Amino acid sequence: MIKLNYTFKDESLLETALTQSGANAAHNNERLEFVGDRVLGLTVAEMLYNMYPTEAEGELARRHAMLVSTETLANVAHALKLENRVHHGHMTAGRINHILANAVEALLGAIFIESGFEVARSVISDIWRDLAAADAVAPKDPKTTLQELVQRESAGALPEYEYLATTGASHSPTFNVRVSALGQSAIGSGSSKKVASIDAAAALLKKLAI
Repeated sequence: MIKLNYTFKDESLLETALTQSGANAAHNNERLEFVGDRVLGLTVAEMLYNMYPTEAEGELARRHAMLVSTETLANVAHALKLENRVHHGHMTAGRINHILANAVEALLGAIFIESGFEVARSVISDIWRDLAAADAVAPKDPKTTLQELVQRESAGALPEYEYLATTGASHSPTFNVRVSALGQSAIGSGSSKKVASIDAAAALLKKLAI
């Protein structure tokens, strides 16, 4: 069971972490999200390094990409019941997971700002250790899986990736990518083009029921 083992001393900081820019353009969670993304990434990287001492960099990178993906973060948000607490503007179906994932990163950033790295690291480890231990074998990169599928089904064709306009604040942009293959398409988002394209590939694989 996923639980946030932390109590905020400053309730206003918690509220800021749960406020999306669509709800408040001036006071929102974008800056905290920027910090939380880095704290989560480093903590998960260290965790994987210690948990899987025999794995090569590529295997660790695939695990890391999965554990900090929009889908994983959104699942954590749902487990923490954040969908009932996030203040947002108009949240379309396609943006729900993205907004919830950002809220989780902002929440972790807020913990770091209030109590420092060691406390934030402990909170993250409590949640992500079981997630990191769930796969005995490192997952295959969704982009590789999608490419192999498309080549197999379409006589050597390749998925087509289209980089869309970035969104969010200039200091912490969100990259958006559309991938098309086998007559379907999906959009992914992330803190870099690479992360966004992996997220898009994973979303399309889910559509194709792979």
